[in-house]
Amino acid sequence: MSAAFIDPPASHRRTERARTRERILDAAVVAFAEKGYEGTSLATVAESVGLSQPGILHHFRSKRGLLMAVLERRDQVDRVRFGLDRTEGLDVLDRLMDLMAHNATVHGMVQSFSVLTGESAAENHVAHAHFTDRYAAHRSHLAGVLARAQERGEIGTGVDCGAVAAQILAMMDGLQLQWLHAPHEVDMVEVFGIFLDRLRADLARA
Repeated sequence: MSAAFIDPPASHRRTERARTRERILDAAVVAFAEKGYEGTSLATVAESVGLSQPGILHHFRSKRGLLMAVLERRDQVDRVRFGLDRTEGLDVLDRLMDLMAHNATVHGMVQSFSVLTGESAAENHVAHAHFTDRYAAHRSHLAGVLARAQERGEIGTGVDCGAVAAQILAMMDGLQLQWLHAPHEVDMVEVFGIFLDRLRADLARA
């Protein structure tokens, strides 16, 4: 039998599918950043990676499924890369600093995330529940880390850990928005570093 008619090994097919899936996700990040979820069509994403719309649907069942995959990949990669789930005490502030420094190198991803975060504030948005749950989970996790540090005497007993967690997340997202609008005027890494230095001092004497 001619080699042209021999099916490639299953492992090769899985690798190709994985590569195609990643290309689609990368293209979706760019499209969502430029046009938002509502303004992005599957046809646009498909064209950018040289596929048909049915080709996209072979990997993702719907545009909503594609959006959820983009959001989940970002959070999963960040958790693994920066060890946010494994970090305790005030070391978590260092990991968040690392995350902010990384975000300064991935403009498209930050833009896409910021656009989708704003859009999803509408209750009927397809990602509304995702972002609501995401913020709740991040606040809870960060507050828990701070509370355990408080129990160990690393930070003062007068600290409201839930409020501090919300403040940190607000600072991160707010700085990213300002950076997107004025990247040459707002150094979000430097400003976030100053914020964290002041926060450490405040936590110690509270």
